[in-house]
Amino acid sequence: MKIITPLLIMALVAPVYAGSKDDPLLTSITFDALEWRDAGSEESLNWDVEAWIGKDLHKLWMKAEGEREQGVTTETEWQLLYNRAVTPFWDLQLGFRFDAKPEPSRDWLVLGLQGVAPYFVETEASLFIGEGGQTGLRLNLEYELLMTQRWVLVPEFELNAHTRNDRQTHTGSGLSELELGLRLHYEISREVAPYVGVSWAKQYGNTADFSRAAGEETQDNAVVLGLKLTF
Repeated sequence: MKIITPLLIMALVAPVYAGSKDDPLLTSITFDALEWRDAGSEESLNWDVEAWIGKDLHKLWMKAEGEREQGVTTETEWQLLYNRAVTPFWDLQLGFRFDAKPEPSRDWLVLGLQGVAPYFVETEASLFIGEGGQTGLRLNLEYELLMTQRWVLVPEFELNAHTRNDRQTHTGSGLSELELGLRLHYEISREVAPYVGVSWAKQYGNTADFSRAAGEETQDNAVVLGLKLTF
């Protein structure tokens, strides 16, 4: 914390200039994923939504994702974040995360870094500080490979890790889950893009042990069909 705190203060006060004198108030809503998943024995409806309002340097972000199986919501996560541009390609985010499902609910403080890494890899790295000393780390990587003017192939990577066991939510310490995805989008327009793809997810360590004890699967292979919308 002695190192992180000065760096955080410097990032928040460091000058990052907009590209022009005009700095209008802008808004954006992106349904990054509205998709149906078929894992063979199970089917689910998943969503991943991001929205923001603000100007070049300062924005208010909202992120929401979740899953429904057999008409029942099994996972929901909400984030409300203050976003500060610290370089032309990177933003620092600070705020709160609320997990309503699975129960019992959990609250987290969020410190995140979001931007574009070399070779145009979209990157989100988030540190979550929870109750009872629980700390989580999430890394998301995504790359858009332009096949034609309309066909876009998108490899995706997500890693989740935690410092402590949380038996009530079936979360174990260490590497908790790894997910890989490959989705092929067809851009009807920049705002509308249906897609098809595959997804592979696997739990590790104590997280996998908790799932086995509850009679749940620790690996998921699914075909996905979805839609990406931007407003």
